[in-house]
Amino acid sequence: MNDALDFSYDALPVRVVFRPGAAVSATPGEVERLGLRRVLVVCGARGADTARAVADALGPACVGVHDRARMHVPVEVADVAVRAARAAGADGCVAVGGGSSIGLGKAIALRTGLPLIAVPSTYSGSEMTPVWGLTEQGAKRTGRDPKVLPRSVVYDPELTLSLPVPLSVTSGINALAHAVEALYAPDTSPLVALMAEEGVRAMARALPAVAEEPASPGARGRALYGAWLCGSCLGATTMGLHHKLCHVLGGSFGLPHAETHTVVLPYALAHNAPDAPDAAATVARALDAADAPRALWELAGRLGAPRSLAELGLAEADLAAAAAQTAGQAYPNPRPVTADGVLALLRAAYEGVAPVSGAH
Repeated sequence: MNDALDFSYDALPVRVVFRPGAAVSATPGEVERLGLRRVLVVCGARGADTARAVADALGPACVGVHDRARMHVPVEVADVAVRAARAAGADGCVAVGGGSSIGLGKAIALRTGLPLIAVPSTYSGSEMTPVWGLTEQGAKRTGRDPKVLPRSVVYDPELTLSLPVPLSVTSGINALAHAVEALYAPDTSPLVALMAEEGVRAMARALPAVAEEPASPGARGRALYGAWLCGSCLGATTMGLHHKLCHVLGGSFGLPHAETHTVVLPYALAHNAPDAPDAAATVARALDAADAPRALWELAGRLGAPRSLAELGLAEADLAAAAAQTAGQAYPNPRPVTADGVLALLRAAYEGVAPVSGAH
């Protein structure tokens, strides 16, 4: 047996500030540190009040608040935001909110090269990656570009205190998906494995505490810490079947992002587990459970999260089309991706039955 280490790892150049109250107290300093004088704050409608508080703290360095972020970053929404940044003469961008807001900030950075500062208010993890995504004509496409990696990330647990429990839970399980797929990615490494295991452990312990006491700064801080680790895994590796399938279900069938990840994750891991036994064992250890897919499914159930694609509004008639579209793309995955295999995974996820690790 050859157990020699053989891997590569790119340390991403992101500065992190993590403390309660940092959104207002630290963001102006991060803008100044980057030498920015005219920043555009971008957000969605739901987080507009928080974004305006950040804008107020920035004072004259803020040239406006653009509050039109939308899920899956439709290309026409990105076009409007890019025009707004150019019209304002912005020399940088501050994205405040969840994955949709940060995704819109990334779209601006991709097209303009403007530096981006991220102030996340959910557990999506997008802030730790050079990955961008845009949806056009019902299809979501993604890419990697160092231009979209935020220069600074300001983690403020207080921003997540008002995040509703159902959204906190699905956002947190979405974060777990990044760590799970990083464990069996072709470009994983011992460092990624450490972050992934600790990220799963931290998030899985924090979410029940958040559900029980949503206003607990300690529980919220631990969840945000877990999200940071899981997002770092997403930024350092190439995602597989789970993420591609969720992109198809979101971009082409309009399913909500975090909820879709929450439903699909146990089934995707069960599907891949026979070909990634070490990854499944690591997740099980982090969850203090015997069977990782079953433990993830049970965690979602205990926390009141959706557990079937039918609940999310997917039509049974769409399963075959979603499977064919997912199998028609090329991407790395420990188990060969076939339309029949994906359809079986989707059918189980549609019905919401307890996942069973798949055999060949």
